[in-house]
Amino acid sequence: MVKVVCFSPIAEPLLKALISSVYSGEVEVEVVNEYDKERILEAVRDADIVIGDYTFKIPITEEMMRTMEKVRLIQQPSTGYNHIDVEVAKKLGIPVANVGGVNALSVAEHTIMFALALLKRMIYAHNSVMAGKWEQDEMANLGVYELYGKTWGILGMGAQGREVTKRLQGWDVKVIYYDIRRAEDVEERYGAEYRDFETLLREADILSIHLPLTDETRGMIGEKELKAMKNSAVLINVARGEIVDEEALVRAIKERWIAGAALDVFAREPPEGSELLKLKDANVIFTPHIAGATNEARLRIIREAMENIGRALRGDEIKYIVSRWYYGCSPLHCRMYEEFRS
Repeated sequence: MVKVVCFSPIAEPLLKALISSVYSGEVEVEVVNEYDKERILEAVRDADIVIGDYTFKIPITEEMMRTMEKVRLIQQPSTGYNHIDVEVAKKLGIPVANVGGVNALSVAEHTIMFALALLKRMIYAHNSVMAGKWEQDEMANLGVYELYGKTWGILGMGAQGREVTKRLQGWDVKVIYYDIRRAEDVEERYGAEYRDFETLLREADILSIHLPLTDETRGMIGEKELKAMKNSAVLINVARGEIVDEEALVRAIKERWIAGAALDVFAREPPEGSELLKLKDANVIFTPHIAGATNEARLRIIREAMENIGRALRGDEIKYIVSRWYYGCSPLHCRMYEEFRS
């Protein structure tokens, strides 16, 4: 019998049924939804599979991983995995996997929705009509713009950036991007143009962020970067809240360094007490970290996570490893990615 410990809020009978669909052997499941250190350490000690918390409330720490005596895989049922100490997992020879870019399509749609809503001041218009007003001339004075002819800057040409680029075809939009690697296939297929980071900031009318959170990307968009953007530009963050300096963004909106911003992610979630939430009359849109959480994407995430667990239990090749390299792993059983592609 194998043991699966899950930190995501999934009912044990449902989890057992899901795992049974990918693995024919006997399975014991245990779901832990609260951070009870002693219970967690006892639970993971003899776990074969550990499923991470997609709500990110329960971290997977070095102490927890050093307690794991026979774990074959830590499977995170989401794209993000910052709550898992991946570097320690790498040193201990514990594979950590996410679900790759299976929600990239839904994130891309959300991103384009954000851009259109900001350019056309959709939230302001809706609230105005609901308040009994009919502000046609006033809306024109505020500025209502087309996406046509604009330059869209993509920060991070991974799975999400590629899906955005793909879905902008036919809009007559110029797509430019910055990534640590040139995406020559995207350039050739979709006509996207590479820019260095500083040039991307200066040229973009719409700047959307599609990066993982790392030491290098934390605070990547701060006061200097926001001031480098056009004052007519809008910023969209569907990646990780900590990539943007939120205090600087509040100033950028208030002092009109940029024309607007849309955020699906925040440095602290939920963002209770954040100064961002006080920008009542500004051209801002906020959603509760749902860009990648359509019903269709949720099904793809569950399916991919379960299939990866089945692979690990059967001794097959594991997909979407995010720990870059871990010792003691046979290349025949693990697909390694040099770097996670957001």
